[in-house]
Amino acid sequence: MARYTGPVWKKSRRLSFSVLETGEELKRRTYAPGQHGPTKRIKLSGYGNQLREKQRVRTMYGINERQFYNTFEKAQNMEGMAGMNFLILLESRLDNLVYRMGFARTRKAARQLVTHGHIEVNGRKLNIPSAQIKPGSVIAVREEARNMKAISEALESNIAAPAFVEVDKENKKGTYVRIPERSELNQEINESLIVEYYNR
Repeated sequence: MARYTGPVWKKSRRLSFSVLETGEELKRRTYAPGQHGPTKRIKLSGYGNQLREKQRVRTMYGINERQFYNTFEKAQNMEGMAGMNFLILLESRLDNLVYRMGFARTRKAARQLVTHGHIEVNGRKLNIPSAQIKPGSVIAVREEARNMKAISEALESNIAAPAFVEVDKENKKGTYVRIPERSELNQEINESLIVEYYNR
């Protein structure tokens, strides 16, 4: 299945989950889209809950199905808990770190910055959104892109960066300080359901 490019708010309502992690999508209407949304209640099976959790996380990070599964396979082959390893791998993607540092308002916008060649890692241009970044790496907006209005507006929106990244807003660069802890990530995610989904 290809990457979803439709309305994000509608997808959030369908999944009963804030894909943008702001909660804005569910404030006006907490029910699913469609004319039967307010009245129709669907009781999910165990498999249904696992599938929905997988779809929530996949949509949040903006990854297609094959990439998502390959990342999970990599997480399973690592030492430690597969679910936590999986979230760490997703958070260590270049496009996600650009978003976490505040250079873009959404992960989709961060992905676009990366693919258009506006981001460098440790002084070298890197245009692969899925690239796994190691702690200690410096991520910066390239010199020719520092005056971009979208980047400046994103940095001025005052969204607090998580503790596992440090950001120098004036020079438009940041450091991936360390691997994130579970308490610093989205508490609505139940990664064990995703592990169950793929191990069923």
